[in-house]
Amino acid sequence: MSETVRIILNGDERAVPAGAMLAAALLGLGLRRFRTSVHGEPRAPLCGMGVCQECRVTVDGRLHVRSCMTPCREGMRVETDEP
Repeated sequence: MSETVRIILNGDERAVPAGAMLAAALLGLGLRRFRTSVHGEPRAPLCGMGVCQECRVTVDGRLHVRSCMTPCREGMRVETDEP
């Protein structure tokens, strides 16, 4: 069994694979909307390597964190635009 860490996702505690990039972990949890564009369109990871910036979320109060470039760690607080 692989090791997991606990994150707080939009107020709910979730277990995700230790060392996984946050974007991959969130997609694995079924999240499909990471943020909303200025035109109201749902946005989620596209490139997976930090270029497109569609995967931005809030981590521990820090805005616009690229989730595809951020490893999961125990206790991190993640906020998305998912309703």
